[in-house]
Amino acid sequence: MKELSLVNKKKVDIENIDLERMKDKVADLPGLIEYAHSVGSAIVKPEDKGKIKGTAVAAMHEQTDRQFRQLYEQMQTLAEQAKYLKKRVSISERIYLADMGFDPVYNKNYYLFQRENGEDVLTMVSPEEWGKSNPYKKFIAQVRLLSDHTWEVVKTEDDTFNY
Repeated sequence: MKELSLVNKKKVDIENIDLERMKDKVADLPGLIEYAHSVGSAIVKPEDKGKIKGTAVAAMHEQTDRQFRQLYEQMQTLAEQAKYLKKRVSISERIYLADMGFDPVYNKNYYLFQRENGEDVLTMVSPEEWGKSNPYKKFIAQVRLLSDHTWEVVKTEDDTFNY
């Protein structure tokens, strides 16, 4: 039986073997093996998947935290704008109820004061121009009439609404 199996096998011709080529060739498909296949190959190290995931999660948290901060800043800006609009509406309502001895002109500054009796009055004279002879109890706001007949608040008594 041994003879039969030897007969079916091809004989290897040692003269046709390129030993130099065989020395360099380690694998038939070296790109598919998971380790370095020759001396000049790149070092292949097993990956620490926990470290990679940890780094990715940390990067994700950093990115989302930055986006949350950006949204928070945008919300603060919107809240400040809403506060300004609320104050603008309040002052505009007071202006339309105030005594006014003139017809206001667009893009001119006017000054809202409160009298001793609590009534409001709109004047063309600023608190600085009145000086010590100011007949009013309290300065409320400096305003400007816009062309759409709305009032822009330039300055208030506490000077927090400069837009």
